[in-house]
Amino acid sequence: MGMTSDYPPSITEVNQMEPSPRRVRATLNGRVVVDTTRAVYLWEIPSYPQYYIPIEDVAADVIVDEEHEQHLSRGRARRLGLRAGDVHRPAAARQYVESKLPGLEGLVRFEWDALDAWFEEDEEIFGHPRCPYHRVDALRSTRHVRVELDGVVLAESRSPVLLFETGLPTRYYLDRTAVNFGALTHSDTSTHCPYKGRTSDYWSVGARPDLAWSYAQPFPAVAAIAGLVAFYNEKVSTYVDDQLLDRPVTPFS
Repeated sequence: MGMTSDYPPSITEVNQMEPSPRRVRATLNGRVVVDTTRAVYLWEIPSYPQYYIPIEDVAADVIVDEEHEQHLSRGRARRLGLRAGDVHRPAAARQYVESKLPGLEGLVRFEWDALDAWFEEDEEIFGHPRCPYHRVDALRSTRHVRVELDGVVLAESRSPVLLFETGLPTRYYLDRTAVNFGALTHSDTSTHCPYKGRTSDYWSVGARPDLAWSYAQPFPAVAAIAGLVAFYNEKVSTYVDDQLLDRPVTPFS
């Protein structure tokens, strides 16, 4: 069994709280309903934080008090819905009225998908807030990378881009001319990453779905992977300089 990651993990711990210097906004039904420069990061899990936002920075007229009290591991909270025009999102958030963590009282934690879109400054973000301790680097390399499955070569290149990301195994992005598309089947899957952007393509291999993906327009920080194809190390045999890598164990396994 391979390690979860060959890159350093996050240094944060559960329940760590930090102020965020970024302006955070969120929209619902075409309207900005959250607008704050006082958001707080709280790590509910070690991998990435969630935003906790002062109730005063949420549009008061969209809040629906559902008159339901929740007793949670971090304290006592009231459950809130949201209503903007004809759009109603029940159980969209919770506001802590009593907390075991100093500074949590009065802050609101939203279900991410209860809002239509989230922005840090003027850039839309997806999935969850970007962790300030999370790093992603895309570096061109001359390593010899070969990807196989059941004895079939799916891709082979001597000019990959290696993507190093906190807490994840190295990903090997290969030029499309190095990929055996005859062994792949395009799928309609689309995903978002807070650090890389929205995928443009996924491919399956036989009955094994979504083993490879590509970003046509990744975020500028990882522009080097644009249009290239990567495979889940967890699900294929990956050789680097003719050495077979262990298949890592991650949530994608």
